[in-house]
Amino acid sequence: MSEVVRLPAARDDTLWAVVANLGRVNRIADVYPSRSAALADRIWREQQVYAYAGFLRGSQQPVPRYSVTPIRRTDLPKAWRPLPALGFLQGRK
Repeated sequence: MSEVVRLPAARDDTLWAVVANLGRVNRIADVYPSRSAALADRIWREQQVYAYAGFLRGSQQPVPRYSVTPIRRTDLPKAWRPLPALGFLQGRK
């Protein structure tokens, strides 16, 4: 009995989420299979917010902040949809 038996690998359901933070409200903006893709999306979203920062301050809208965190696929809300970079401005989502 010197035979090596390989067990099936557990499926890794970890994704990387870009999370939009606006005061006490946190929303999952988008999810990616790799951290580098999530970081690239976070940078893009921050650029979009920066481009509209004057407008947001002028209209007294809070400016969203973005972070990247690991998340399991099972932790995503059932009706979750990706959020546009300035998604908080659309109907106060």
